[in-house]
Amino acid sequence: MNAPPAIRTGELTKTYGSGETEVRALDGVSIEIADGEMVAIMGPSGSGKSTLLHLLGALETPTSGTIELAGRRFDGLDDRDLTLLRRDGIGFVFQFFNLLGTLTAEENVLLPALIAGRQDEEMRDRAGRLLDRVGLGARSGHLPSELSGGEQQRVSIARALLMRPALVLADEPTGNLDSRSSAEILELLGELNRDDGHTIVMVTHDPAAAATAGRVLFLRDGRLAGEVEGGSTQRVSESFTTIESAPR
Repeated sequence: MNAPPAIRTGELTKTYGSGETEVRALDGVSIEIADGEMVAIMGPSGSGKSTLLHLLGALETPTSGTIELAGRRFDGLDDRDLTLLRRDGIGFVFQFFNLLGTLTAEENVLLPALIAGRQDEEMRDRAGRLLDRVGLGARSGHLPSELSGGEQQRVSIARALLMRPALVLADEPTGNLDSRSSAEILELLGELNRDDGHTIVMVTHDPAAAATAGRVLFLRDGRLAGEVEGGSTQRVSESFTTIESAPR
């Protein structure tokens, strides 16, 4: 049988407030991302891309609609089950790294295992291998303050992969980096997708970053406004401009 998609949503909506103050952040978004895909999500400010990422990561609850991670639906799960799903099934990479300053790189990578009550040798070995994979094996004992921004983001990526998640969500992963570090992080994410088979969904405002994905989805006013194949910054940029300037 065919494997289920890594992530699928059906008519996903999210509203905040009520009555005259109601804001519809997402309005009937249906997407499907195959296992092993790397997909970028773009949209103007207020388009709903961050809301969508939060819903995919089970950080917020949709107002209506469905979400499935590797065939498992989110609706009906209680808080404990959602916590376990986030911990074991989803890896997060944040714009500002979210590393604990008093912990070494290796200890930061091991945080998900610590939260899961796993402090065994297998997890420590895996953390070491992941730091090697992201090019930081020799700096595993360094604190975040002793690492560059790009190196801190590499630690964040290794941490996201520790529990072998079905899905990695990257929220503006290059937004706090200089151009050189940004290019290195995007190259690393691409390698992890192409060579290691990780499914990655990345929210970004940068057409060059989005073009590194295999597919780019565009949101506007909380709705899916189109998609384009990745690989070309010009194609992504032109598509984004067309969607952004189209009459409402």
